[in-house]
Amino acid sequence: MKEQSSIPTGKVQRASKFLRTGAKIGGNYVKHYTRKMFDEGVKWSDLHEDNAKDIYESLSHLKGGALKVAQMMSLDQGILPKAYQEKFTQAQYSAPPLSFPLVTKTFQNLLGRGPFDIYDSFTKNAVNAASIGQVHQATLKGKKLAVKIQYPGVAESLKSDLKIIKPFAKLLFNISDADIDYYMTEVQDKLLEETDYELEVKRSIEISDSCKHLPNIIFPNYYPEFSSKRIITMDWMDGLHLNEFLSTNPSQEIRNKIGQTLWDFYDYQVHVLKKVHADAHPGNYIFSQEGTVAVIDFGCVKEIPLDFYNSYFRIHNYSFASDPVKFNQWLYDLSFINNEDSESEIKMFKGLFREMVDLLGKPFFNKEFDFGDNEFFEKIYNLGLRISKSKEVKNSNAARGSRDGLYINRTYFGLYHVLNSLRAMVCTKSNTFTLAS
Repeated sequence: MKEQSSIPTGKVQRASKFLRTGAKIGGNYVKHYTRKMFDEGVKWSDLHEDNAKDIYESLSHLKGGALKVAQMMSLDQGILPKAYQEKFTQAQYSAPPLSFPLVTKTFQNLLGRGPFDIYDSFTKNAVNAASIGQVHQATLKGKKLAVKIQYPGVAESLKSDLKIIKPFAKLLFNISDADIDYYMTEVQDKLLEETDYELEVKRSIEISDSCKHLPNIIFPNYYPEFSSKRIITMDWMDGLHLNEFLSTNPSQEIRNKIGQTLWDFYDYQVHVLKKVHADAHPGNYIFSQEGTVAVIDFGCVKEIPLDFYNSYFRIHNYSFASDPVKFNQWLYDLSFINNEDSESEIKMFKGLFREMVDLLGKPFFNKEFDFGDNEFFEKIYNLGLRISKSKEVKNSNAARGSRDGLYINRTYFGLYHVLNSLRAMVCTKSNTFTLAS
């Protein structure tokens, strides 16, 4: 993949790039409707593919918050048409990397030395490039290391990027004003945390130490002395990314073993630690053919307030979820409906959230669940598509759901996505789920 020798960092430069992309999208719509005048068989999917290509090309060169949002949305089944999901998934580990002179400059600015002054060896070409940073391989005293370097200007341009991308998100994904504002506020806060690599190292060490007793999951060691606010040095973890791993045609036994490992890892974080690695996309894991999983990125961690936890996770108890009186109160407690809603809105949202809970809660309402069931995921996609096209939902005057739930929902969407790719059969009965009195 062609390397980048520079990244636009100024607000005007980045805004101009977005505007040029907007013009391309406008042109795509004109071409689409022109073609449709002469050929009624022209499909919306063709337009989505053109738009996805142009948007990804623009965001991948800008890097930063906007590309990260695209990556996040690629995991949320039903939020995006499939053309966007497929294209934006590339942001997880195959964005265009920075050139080596820019990498060297970053080291000199942050650590006062170039990479060859610190490590015994250092790859000039990135081995992995994502939305916020890229990874190089290094060695030091016989130890193989991974060195993650943040792209220049990511943290400084984050807020302005998200303001610029908001109109694109509303247009393409049919999201209401209330929901997009609510969504972007929480996303901005978490992305600002993700740009703080010193915080990431601290959290990585804490969660790794807390979860190291869990079977089949492993973590790298971190080296704060060779890290900074924009650089992380940690152990290199041998193994394969998800697509590479699946291409080896692992046995169902190994798929199930890995699926169970991931489920238990998240179950323990949510219900015991009350904080969770909230970026469950495939690029954050390394898989071995023996069935172990290495977690290599803790940039996004959601701390779960106890009052929210006690309200939100009651729904995983089937006797509670199936009680209409308790379910109704649950909807109010978590702001899925509110006292300002009209009778028709209350009826509509009650029915909608009942349907969502019955569908998305299936893994929790069974002792064992087959995540290879593509029909289950097709139903999730179709429900998301129906919600995104609903005029009633779009015209709602209030965002729905507690802000704390945004990253919890995203965590489970990401986990479901990985387990589906593995086609894993998982014991989903929690051994750690307890609610405070």
